[in-house]
Amino acid sequence: MTLRDKLLSGLVIPAHPLALNQERKLDERRQRALTRYYIAADAGGIAVGVHTTQFTIRDPKINLLRPVLKLAAEEAGTKVVKIAGVCGNREQALREAHLAADLGYDGALLSLANLKSEDIPALLEHARVVAAVIPVIGFYLQPSVGGRILPFEFWRQFVEIENVVAIKIAPFNRYQTIDVVRAVSQSGRAKDIALYTGNDDNILLDLLTRYDFGGERLRIVGGLLGHWAVWTKTAVAHLALAKSHDHEISSQILTLAQQITDANAAFFDPAHQFHGCIAGIHEVLRRQGLLEGRWCLDPKEDMSPGQSEEIDRIYKTYPHLPDDNFVKEHLYEWLG
Repeated sequence: MTLRDKLLSGLVIPAHPLALNQERKLDERRQRALTRYYIAADAGGIAVGVHTTQFTIRDPKINLLRPVLKLAAEEAGTKVVKIAGVCGNREQALREAHLAADLGYDGALLSLANLKSEDIPALLEHARVVAAVIPVIGFYLQPSVGGRILPFEFWRQFVEIENVVAIKIAPFNRYQTIDVVRAVSQSGRAKDIALYTGNDDNILLDLLTRYDFGGERLRIVGGLLGHWAVWTKTAVAHLALAKSHDHEISSQILTLAQQITDANAAFFDPAHQFHGCIAGIHEVLRRQGLLEGRWCLDPKEDMSPGQSEEIDRIYKTYPHLPDDNFVKEHLYEWLG
C-alpha cells in the first residue's frame, strides 16, 4: 500500500510528546515506551518533531531533533506511517526534510509559522522545494499558537503541488476549515490528498461531517492530533465509529463529541491561551505511568492554575474516555 493509500484510508496519528527526566534531559526508555504505546493502541502513524514534541528540541544547546526522530523511527520501523515536523526558513526546512528522509520518515508536516512576512507565491515555492525532498503534509495552524491566516487562494494552489499527500487542518475555525476542504474538492485531487483534522475543539464532528460543494462529497478521513497523544486506544475506537456512520448521526454521538471537546479543554488549556497544553498532555501520561513527570524543556512551561483539577473533573465525569486499563495491562512491557 502506498503512502497516499494509507493516509486516504484514515488513520489515528498521535503527535508524539517528549519524555524528559527530572533534570529535563531526554528519557530514552520512556520515549521508546510512548512510541510502543501508540503502536500497540493501533495508531496508524506517529508525528514526531511537531509542536507536541516541543520546537525547542531544535535549539543547538538542546540538540534533540535528530535523537528523538531516530528513536521513534527505530521503534516504529515500517509498522506505521512516520511523519516528521519540518519548520523554519528555507535552509532550515530543507535540512530537516533531508534528515527526515535519511531516517526513513514517510512524510513531512510542513509548518509555515516562521514565514509570516512571506507572500503567497513565496510560501508556495517554499512548499515545492520541500516537496522535492519528501512527501509533504500541509499544515493550517491556528494563529493563536503561532500560525497565520492562509486564504482559500493559497490552498487552491498548494494542492496542485504533486508531492502533497495530505493536509492537517488545525485553524480551530469552521470558515477556515471549509477553505481547505473546498480547495481540495475544486482541485479534482480529492482521491490523492487526504484531509486530517487538527481541530482539537471539533475532533469528532470533523470526522463525522460529509462535505458537499455541489460535486463529489468528501470527508476528513483521520486526525493528526496532540489530543490523540493520550487515551490513544479510545481515539482509535472513535475514528472507527466515525467511519461507520455515513448517514444519520445520533444525539448520543453528538454528545460524545461534546465530551471529547470538554476533555480537550482540560488538556489544552484554552482558558489560559493554551499555555498549559503540552504540560497537560504530559500530566495525563504521568498519571498513566508512561511519563515520570510533566516536565517541559522550558521550566516556565507548566500547567496553569486549576488545570490539574480540570483533568480530575474529566476523569470523574467521563470514565469511558480514558484508556488507563489498557495502559496498565501493557506498561511493564513497553518500559522493558
